[in-house]
Amino acid sequence: LGCRYVIVGHSERRQMHHEVDEVVAAKALQVLDHGMTPVICVGETADERNSGRAQEVVCGQIAKQVSVLQDRLADCLIAYEPVWAIGTGKVASADIAQDMHRHIRLQLAEFDLDVASHVGILYGGSVNPDNAVELFAMPDIDGGLVGGASLNPQDFLAICQA
Repeated sequence: LGCRYVIVGHSERRQMHHEVDEVVAAKALQVLDHGMTPVICVGETADERNSGRAQEVVCGQIAKQVSVLQDRLADCLIAYEPVWAIGTGKVASADIAQDMHRHIRLQLAEFDLDVASHVGILYGGSVNPDNAVELFAMPDIDGGLVGGASLNPQDFLAICQA
């Protein structure tokens, strides 16, 4: 069909189908084995963020991917999607998003500096034309995993231009 990218570990799959990090990593390997690029989603719920565990949760998700994917991680993309910001109308500020992206990149650097500098880290928490420019200006945010805004051609074009 010409697909090049496959989303794995999306918050809805994790919540509704109880997909755990090991399943996400196994799916990412299958995507790689079939010549496509996995977009590995990680993120925390509102309860996890409010209890001060956001970094712990996301870094735990990244650690499992690193342990399974090893040298193949360089061929993946990571998408940080704060679950509390998806479809809720709430949006992480650019500073909050950047902070988590920086932690993800630092964790990748502990594994391999080259991987950390080359793996794209996307933001996927309600990207829209109003926040895209500020989000994409952040040093560790490499692009967006756009959801609902992709359904409106004008909004999507504005995000792409950002």
